[in-house]
Amino acid sequence: MTAYESVRRRDPAFPALLTAIHDPPARLYVRGSGELAMLHEPAVAVVGARACSAYGRSVTRSLARELASAGLVVVSGMARGIDGEAHRGALEAGGRTIAVLGCGIDRDYPAAHAELARRIAENGLVVSEYEPGVEPAPWRFPARNRIIAGLCRATVVVEARERSGALITADFALEEGRDVLAVPGEITSGLSIGTNALLKLGAAPVTSASDVLELYGVVSAEPRRPSLGPVADVLLSRLQDSALTADELARSSGVDAGESAAALVELELSGRVTVEDGVYRAAI
Repeated sequence: MTAYESVRRRDPAFPALLTAIHDPPARLYVRGSGELAMLHEPAVAVVGARACSAYGRSVTRSLARELASAGLVVVSGMARGIDGEAHRGALEAGGRTIAVLGCGIDRDYPAAHAELARRIAENGLVVSEYEPGVEPAPWRFPARNRIIAGLCRATVVVEARERSGALITADFALEEGRDVLAVPGEITSGLSIGTNALLKLGAAPVTSASDVLELYGVVSAEPRRPSLGPVADVLLSRLQDSALTADELARSSGVDAGESAAALVELELSGRVTVEDGVYRAAI
């Protein structure tokens, strides 16, 4: 593929799901090494807050990793926060992901995600309805969200404040009769207001990747994980109850600090836990 190419709505390569929405774009500009056929393959949108929590980042990356491993194309908007983690999770799994821009196809927005855009384009696609040279503008991002939802059979919202742009994506999906799912959040967190509202309106809760894969008729292949040592088993059981720091784990489990540190490395390497800002969480 050259720097970018254009796919008109009447072209066979234009995705059928996107054609079916109320206001499909007249064309899509596309760049990346992925085949255009990727636009027709089973895809799931994973979106959420830009200013997300460590929990949201961890859940998103784990979820996207499992969905991509099962063969789904992960679609998001390459924004900071949840969107970026969705793309990274898919890439970590060696899977495919599509980034939808709210600016010209020749721009990487935000600029801080230029390297992420490069990685996405290596095996996936970056798409936009805007021609080269079009600057980002606030009103373009809600319009971009209809494309994210339109490319996918289902949209998953991980974290969203009351007026989050991710809720616009969910609204577009609902209007088109697509499935909307949401990750339940703490009732005291502002980042959970939007997602918990979606659940009250009937969105399906996501507690594992299998909740999403069932919609696509895909069975998740359980990864073969190495058995854990006794200390790692103890620590993992604690983390399945709540997220903890290394010191809190050592104190609550009664395990020697040195043994605890070694076991935490074992858990990280096996993919059983994630760590961010010094807080350990059991992987979903």
